[in-house]
Amino acid sequence: MLSRVAESLYWMSRYVERAENVARFISVNLNLILDLPGNAREQWLPLVLTTGDYDKFQESYSDPTRQNVLHFLTGDHENHNSIISCLYAARENARSIREIISSEMWEHINRFYLMVQETHGKSQSLEHLVDFYEQIRYTGQHFVGVTDATMTHGEGWHLSRLAHLIERADKTSRILDVKYLMLLPSPEDVGTTYDDLHWTALLRSASAFEMYRQRHGQMRPDRVVDFLILDRQFPRAVLYCLTKANESLHAISGAALGGFSNPAEQQLGHLHASLAYARASEIIARGLHEFVDDLQSRLNHLSDAVYDTFFAMRPIESNSNGNGQHQFQSLDHGLQLQSQK
Repeated sequence: MLSRVAESLYWMSRYVERAENVARFISVNLNLILDLPGNAREQWLPLVLTTGDYDKFQESYSDPTRQNVLHFLTGDHENHNSIISCLYAARENARSIREIISSEMWEHINRFYLMVQETHGKSQSLEHLVDFYEQIRYTGQHFVGVTDATMTHGEGWHLSRLAHLIERADKTSRILDVKYLMLLPSPEDVGTTYDDLHWTALLRSASAFEMYRQRHGQMRPDRVVDFLILDRQFPRAVLYCLTKANESLHAISGAALGGFSNPAEQQLGHLHASLAYARASEIIARGLHEFVDDLQSRLNHLSDAVYDTFFAMRPIESNSNGNGQHQFQSLDHGLQLQSQK
């Protein structure tokens, strides 16, 4: 597989997952506005802080109003992490590898982009906004299903799966950070119905409410943290994502689980082990925000290692090249990537 093709597959999946998860961030706040008392103040700045795009937001917007933040996170082409920018990048990556992906995948991602482009900004009513972001979430989930059902489960599928699982683990942790930065009530509200509304909105934003209720019943912060970070069976839990990502990474390289044959497998193995033996009480005692910051940093390092392992090109000397030019090859750790000449 060409490194160009592999990288396009990887980023196509990451961008679709990112677009869906930005919609999840927004849904946390919109659902709270609907559920909380009428005198509750809307908060939008923490949403920008959580996505890590505060400096970019300040360049173009004066105040973190609902309208400004929603446009920045949804339809601003200058923001590379906005929903429309992510879907545009995903569509362009998909366009470049149409001979590799299924026609259903291409048609779905193209319709997804056009739907958001045509619908965004048509109405600012709260009910319309809730429906709009729910539609984005569902369409993003459908893309994963279409990929799973129509693409051969070989190297390309595992690469796509690896990408969306890394992105999903990162965004699940950021959804928890939304709770820390924006939804945390005053001390006297802890344990009240008001507090339960916050945690319920958080779980719904991760499509986790019903599954959490089946597993734990009563709403408790430590159990929510345990479920969204350390659960081994819930598909959006961080540990579950890292477990399945580790399986796909080893399937790509051909290395046996439990060891590593490249830096990406080594870093993912370390990260997976640190969560596999962690407890929610330890995470909370350390500080949820501090834990999430460290987790996101380690996920970024993992992403860099995936790039260096499978996509980066290195110059090599070639005695057969009489014109003195360098030839390039990708780092090869089992995926058998080849760069275009």
